[in-house]
Amino acid sequence: MSYTVNCSILFTELPFLERPAAAVAAGFDSVEFWWPFAESVPGDADVTAFERAINDAGVQLTGLNFNAGDMPGGDRGLVSWKGRDAEFRDNIAVVAGIGERLGCKAFNALYGNRLDEHTPEAQDEVALANLVAAAEGVAAIGGTVLLEPVSGADRYPLKTAQDALDVIGKVHAEGPQNIKLLADFYHLAVNGDDVAAVIENHAKDFGHIQIADNPGRGAPGTGELPLGEWISRSRQLGYQGPIGLEYKAPAEQAFGWLIR
Repeated sequence: MSYTVNCSILFTELPFLERPAAAVAAGFDSVEFWWPFAESVPGDADVTAFERAINDAGVQLTGLNFNAGDMPGGDRGLVSWKGRDAEFRDNIAVVAGIGERLGCKAFNALYGNRLDEHTPEAQDEVALANLVAAAEGVAAIGGTVLLEPVSGADRYPLKTAQDALDVIGKVHAEGPQNIKLLADFYHLAVNGDDVAAVIENHAKDFGHIQIADNPGRGAPGTGELPLGEWISRSRQLGYQGPIGLEYKAPAEQAFGWLIR
């Protein structure tokens, strides 16, 4: 499982539940998803349909997001969203249940945007408690919480790897150790981070890697980022997990760069 296909951003020409099978038809054996439901606690029928689509395709689910709110509307997570913390806590049990049934161990918790009605300190306090709860909630299934710097969202406070690592360190200080950096090379590069230095200093401790090229967030080779070099160096330094393909491309053009 060198690569895992993010079916929330790829195969968007197809109905949602047909995408795992499309990934298999394209030659992959693993997929990842953003939160695939409208609610933090979806109905049993919706959860069953999602799990059946994964199982029927014969593909491994390698990653799943916690509910991040209305992503098309600009939301970027509930972790620091003061006033929705009870909703986030309810979501933890659903995420862990799906993970347990499908053998998924990695769960991305998007931090959330800054809100005008609350101070950053108040939001960070909520976020720390929620991340501790999330880490404890997935620990029972051997899971790891992932924390991701994000680009293209001005109010999202985690821009660089160090921003996320600082929060991760606070969670570690509270007890849980099963929270790690999600190194999305596209987001880090767009935000001006020194990706090569991040790899040198932290690759062995990455919880996950995702890639897209820049400019355009397209497939590798459509932009200017040395993604192949960064991946190779990460593996040399100890990263052993899959590489998440999280870029925008039509299905018929999405994987021409990849020599299997």
